[in-house]
Amino acid sequence: MTQTAEYEITRLFDAPRRRVFQAWTEPGHFSSWFGPRGLTTPVDRVVMDVRPGGRWQATLCGEEEFEVTLDGAYREVAEPARLVFTTGDPDHPGDGPASVATVELTEAGGRTTMRFHQWGVNTDQEHADQARQGWIEFFDRLDEHLASA
Repeated sequence: MTQTAEYEITRLFDAPRRRVFQAWTEPGHFSSWFGPRGLTTPVDRVVMDVRPGGRWQATLCGEEEFEVTLDGAYREVAEPARLVFTTGDPDHPGDGPASVATVELTEAGGRTTMRFHQWGVNTDQEHADQARQGWIEFFDRLDEHLASA
């Protein structure tokens, strides 16, 4: 399977760009918003080696011992403006889905516009639409985290 799909989400956050970047790159912040409602991402289950070639991993936990671990590698880190990372290994995906995500942050007047772009391999349009909806929920949680920080 080698289908590809891509999408983009743009959000405006009432927070400075540096704080939004930290929310993406510091486990204590990341664990507060990453994942859908109803699941938690314990900070001790988040690993972030934020440098090109460094790895990231986050385990989402739910009821009845449900766990799912997501991971990938950082391709670009340009603090505080740009972050490019993978989910899985898009260069050697085998049969599973994998993707490249790009986060671009632009600040104006103390607020930050985030442009999130993701393209995936072994991904049909239905899976991409579900992933996009999932990220929208994650970004709602990110907005709440930034507002409370």
